[in-house]
Amino acid sequence: MKLSIVIPVYNERASIKDVVHRVEAVDYDKEIILIDDCSTDGSREILEEYKDRSGFHVLFHARNRGKGAALRTGFSHATGDVIVIQDADLEYDPTDYPVLLKPIIDGRADVVYGSRFLGGPHRVLFYWHSVGNKFLTTLSNMFTNLNLTDMETGYKVFSKKVIDSITLKCDRFGFEPEITSKIARKNFRVYEVPISYSGRDYSEGKKITWKDGMAALWFIIRFRFSD
Repeated sequence: MKLSIVIPVYNERASIKDVVHRVEAVDYDKEIILIDDCSTDGSREILEEYKDRSGFHVLFHARNRGKGAALRTGFSHATGDVIVIQDADLEYDPTDYPVLLKPIIDGRADVVYGSRFLGGPHRVLFYWHSVGNKFLTTLSNMFTNLNLTDMETGYKVFSKKVIDSITLKCDRFGFEPEITSKIARKNFRVYEVPISYSGRDYSEGKKITWKDGMAALWFIIRFRFSD
């Protein structure tokens, strides 16, 4: 089994080398796909260092287009049997890959979500963010008839056939409700597993805001009734 590990990057100079180092350390046959979404903090120059290294694909957007667009670019270059989304900010730990991959390796799942709310160790931060996440997950569940605990998680894993069968459109953080709606509509087998989570605060570079939460609310409703 070969993994395609897709890492969207936007202004993550402080963490990107550490993330790549941790991903390289996991013991799987893998390719690492780095997509710079027009960073302005020096991340782009750091990614240039990986361009000619074996096992890497390094891709650059000419303008900032958002996480969803960066993921689509990465997915289009993936050649592995399983696709793993890895954020570039150190909030999610690649040592959780064995837990994330086990339901797919065992033949029980097509999609695995890593949940921050199933009992794994996590940094204590932002009560209202957790309330918002649970509200959006509940609303998404009502429309998809899934019983997820963490629809907005950054750790999502897919067999290649899942990504190949879905047309994605959202450019920014609407990716999360969009992909969830579309895998539910196609009746793929979905599992959730507990993961660790080391959240950041805004002084450490966290980007998602209440505006993204409001956008997610719209996308949950939109993708319930249209493609």
